[in-house]
Amino acid sequence: MQGGVRKRGATWSYYFDLGKVDGKRKKKEKGGFRTKKEAEAALAAAMNEYNNAGQVFEPSEITVSDYLDQWYELSCKLNLKYNTQVGYLRIIEGHLKPKFGSYKLKAINSAVLQEYANSLKLNGYSKSHIVGILTVFQSALDYAIEPLHYISQNPMKSVKFPKVERKPRERIILTLDEWQQIIDRFTGTRYFIPLMIGFYTGLRISEAFALTWDDIDFEKRTLSVNKQVVKRNFGADVRKVVEKKGKKEQRSSWYFTTPKTEASARTIPFGDTLYQALKQEKTEQMKNEMKYGEFYTIHVLKKEIDEKGNDMFRIVPVQKCVESQLQRVRLICVAENGQYTSTDSFKYCSRVIHSEMQLAFDYHSLRHTHATMLIEAGAHVKNVQARLGHTNIETTLQTYVHDTEKMGEQSVALFEQAATRKLS
Repeated sequence: MQGGVRKRGATWSYYFDLGKVDGKRKKKEKGGFRTKKEAEAALAAAMNEYNNAGQVFEPSEITVSDYLDQWYELSCKLNLKYNTQVGYLRIIEGHLKPKFGSYKLKAINSAVLQEYANSLKLNGYSKSHIVGILTVFQSALDYAIEPLHYISQNPMKSVKFPKVERKPRERIILTLDEWQQIIDRFTGTRYFIPLMIGFYTGLRISEAFALTWDDIDFEKRTLSVNKQVVKRNFGADVRKVVEKKGKKEQRSSWYFTTPKTEASARTIPFGDTLYQALKQEKTEQMKNEMKYGEFYTIHVLKKEIDEKGNDMFRIVPVQKCVESQLQRVRLICVAENGQYTSTDSFKYCSRVIHSEMQLAFDYHSLRHTHATMLIEAGAHVKNVQARLGHTNIETTLQTYVHDTEKMGEQSVALFEQAATRKLS
C-alpha cells in the first residue's frame, strides 16, 4: 500500500491508496494538520485501521520486524534519498531483522541493545559499520516514540557505543610526477577530460560525470555544480535492489538528481590549463558528431518522480537519427561516438592505473590531491571549503588538511621569519 504526506498551503495532509472499486483506483486523503509529524501520525493510524478493517490496533503488540517495515514505508521512503534508502534497507534486512525481528517492539531494552552493540565489536565490525547499524535502529526507535507513540522512551539512548580502534584510512595524494604519468597515459582517450576535471577542480565523481556544456562558462572561466549523477533501477523499488545484492542489475540507468547537500551547489573558477582542455574537447565533440552523422549517440532527459515526489531526470541515450520530443542534454564526459562515459566506464581507467602503472589511485584521490595542494600552496581553508562544497569547515580540516612534510617545512620557515623579526 502506497501512502504519504504533503503540504497544502499552510497545513499538511495525508493520503494512501485504497482497494480498487469497480476496477478504479481509490485514494483516501485528509488534511488540516498543523505539522508534518501530526500528518504522519494520523496516516499511520488511518492505514492501521484500514488494514485491520476498522479493528482497534494495539501498537505495543507489534513486532520489531513489522515495525521496521512500517517505519521504512512511512518515513525512510519519504525523507531519504535513493542511495540512503538502499543503505538503510540493507541494515534492516541484514542485521536488525535477523537479530530482533521476532521480538515485540515493547520488549526491546537497553541491556539487550548494549549486548548487541558489544557483539558487533567482537565480531570484527569496523567503527563506521557499528555506528551505522546502531544509528539506523536509534532513528527507527525515535520514530516509534514520535509521532507514532508506540513506545514511551528510546532504549538506544542509554547504549554506549563500543570503542573500536579506527583503522587508518588510506588517503591517496598523488605526486606531480604520478599525475603526469597518468595524464600522459590517457591523453586522447575518453578518460582524459574526467581526469582533468577531477584534478583541477576537486569535484566528487558524481558531480564531475554529471557536467554538461551548459555548466561551463568559458568567458568567466567558471564551472557550475548544480546536480549529480546516480545509478538506479527502472521502477526504483529499493527492496528489489537490496534483494538482488550480488547479482547483476539488468535494468539500471543513470539519473540527474539534486546535489549531495545545499553547500554542494556551487560555482568553481578554473585556470588556463583546464580552460584549454575543455575548449579543445568541445571542438572535438562537434567534429565527431559531424563525422558519425546519424549514428552519433546523443542523450535526452526523461522527467520522472522519485519516492519523495521530487523531480529526477533519466539520461536516455538515442542515436541521432531517432526523432525525440525530449530535451537534449550535451554531456561533457562522452566517448568519440557520443556514448556516455559514466562512473562505471571510468573503472577501466582505474584498473589500468593500478595494474599497468602500479599506482595507488581512485577518482577521489584527485579531489584529495587538489585540496592538499591548495592548502600547501597557502590557500585559505575557507576558500577550499567552498571549492569542495563542504557544509562545515570542520569536514575540510579533518578530511583534507593533513600534516604533510611540506606543511611542516613551511611552519618551521614561518616561525624562523617571525622570530628573526622579533629579535632584530
